[in-house]
Amino acid sequence: MSPRAIIFIAVPVDDWLHGPKTELRPTFLPLDDNLMLRKLAYGVLAFLAAPAAHADWTVNMPRGVTELSQETYDIHMMVFWWCVWIAAFVFGAMIYALVKHRKSKGAEPAQFSHSMTAEVVWTVIPCIILLIMAVPSAELLITLDDSRDPDLTVVATGYQWRWHYRYQGEDVAFYSSMTRPSAAARRLDSGIDPSTVDNYLRDVDNPMVVPRGAKVRLLLTSNDVLHAWWVPELAIKKDAIPGFVNETWFRAEVAGTYRGQCAELCGMDHGYMPIVVEVLEPEEYDAWLENEKARNRVTAVSGAQ
Repeated sequence: MSPRAIIFIAVPVDDWLHGPKTELRPTFLPLDDNLMLRKLAYGVLAFLAAPAAHADWTVNMPRGVTELSQETYDIHMMVFWWCVWIAAFVFGAMIYALVKHRKSKGAEPAQFSHSMTAEVVWTVIPCIILLIMAVPSAELLITLDDSRDPDLTVVATGYQWRWHYRYQGEDVAFYSSMTRPSAAARRLDSGIDPSTVDNYLRDVDNPMVVPRGAKVRLLLTSNDVLHAWWVPELAIKKDAIPGFVNETWFRAEVAGTYRGQCAELCGMDHGYMPIVVEVLEPEEYDAWLENEKARNRVTAVSGAQ
């Protein structure tokens, strides 16, 4: 049977319950082998010729801008290099044994059932390696959960599909949604080139703002379904669960804008739920906070009238 390609054709259908509509119906077309190979080659070339598709692609995790993110990165790299050296030793020993002791070389199998020395060595050494990995990892995990004595507490609540931030004790609260230019460009047949939109799908109208050098405790929950608050440069990826409050913290040491997104499949617009954190100098943060308080007071008065 010759190879066939499947295509979908739009066919108008008169549905007695819902009225006229269009259905996609599969149609099979015969293909010759050369045509299939040509299409495959064209597809590979098109992928390689699309630098925008992988311009931001990176292999490793970021070092981040907090002390904890840098410690997380260091432990990650330590474990990675231990795994590399272990793999190199094990596979090197296997390859050497296969080549050196092959039958064509006249190798004779050893006549023993086990070696107590070998069993002790390959038990003790992995235990030592695991302890070397476990001690700093356990210390870091304890530190990551130690959110005591914060300088600032922010409650982040996930909604479909935006975030709400409330600054405890400061009378400041606001929603954070994807910006209108990104929302417009993402629509099918919008006529807007996404490459012309700054920070496409990764920008918001109201970012979360924190001061540099302050310990920020983040309380996470959800109003509807599971969400996850993820900002790689802060080394935070924590679930927001309905009816439950998760807790984490960070202290950003470098002022700047750091972007993330919801990392839990939360429905139709899951991919359009970005997170933006702006880290300001303390004086700039104080000015921003006073401005937000004044704006909230004006909004409260307008609502009361």
